[in-house]
Amino acid sequence: MEVFEKDRQGMVLRIERSSVHDGDGFRTVVFLKGCPLRCQWCSTPESQSFGVERAQGNVYGTLMTVEEVMKELRKDSLFFFVSGGGVTLSGGEVLAQPEFSLALLKNAKREGFNTAIETCLFGPWEHVKALLPYLDTVYADVKLISGKAHKEYCGVFNDLILDNLRQMDREPGRFRLVVRTPVIPGVNDSDEELRLIGGFCGSLKRLDHIQLLPYHKLGTATYEKLGRPYELAGTPTPTQERMARCREIVGSCGVQVR
Repeated sequence: MEVFEKDRQGMVLRIERSSVHDGDGFRTVVFLKGCPLRCQWCSTPESQSFGVERAQGNVYGTLMTVEEVMKELRKDSLFFFVSGGGVTLSGGEVLAQPEFSLALLKNAKREGFNTAIETCLFGPWEHVKALLPYLDTVYADVKLISGKAHKEYCGVFNDLILDNLRQMDREPGRFRLVVRTPVIPGVNDSDEELRLIGGFCGSLKRLDHIQLLPYHKLGTATYEKLGRPYELAGTPTPTQERMARCREIVGSCGVQVR
């Protein structure tokens, strides 16, 4: 099959196969490089810069064409159809490379692949809207509702993110909306902030469910390799009891929590 915009290039961090955490079934995840946010708990700091980075013998980032990425995705097509899986674009941030992301999704749908994106939604609405017809699932981050706290911990205000979610909620189409919230002790796990998150998500008619993800420190070694400080070094992983309480608070706002 002829590849749409086959020569368009994008910066890819890596391609991971057989993921079960980035959508239904077995997924092949294309991690793009470059993100406008600087979340202090980011587990993939190597995905933030838009350029190729080298550190301690590691190379982070490869310039690839749409055709090259599609060739890699086709290798896993049998697993997609057997498991009910497909392709997930993640990051970095997919909206930071909108034309490349759109070309990949168009080609994936033409070949019958289930498609999903993981996004912080920090980008122009027209870029978001262009992707929606080619998506089965949108995993959207809602890290904080408080704009001041979002600026402090993520580097940008969240007005654009929340506005895009509201616009998406009114958009026609068959895509499923799932919100993901990382639970960061001392940042967004207060009862007040959790109620704000639950209340906002409860206002989204298209929302399928919200996923609460416990904070972890899996990316700290990469910060060391890149010579960057990790600002949340003293932050603990939330206990099972605390996560249960968080689910209870968010769920009391009338949303399904997983």
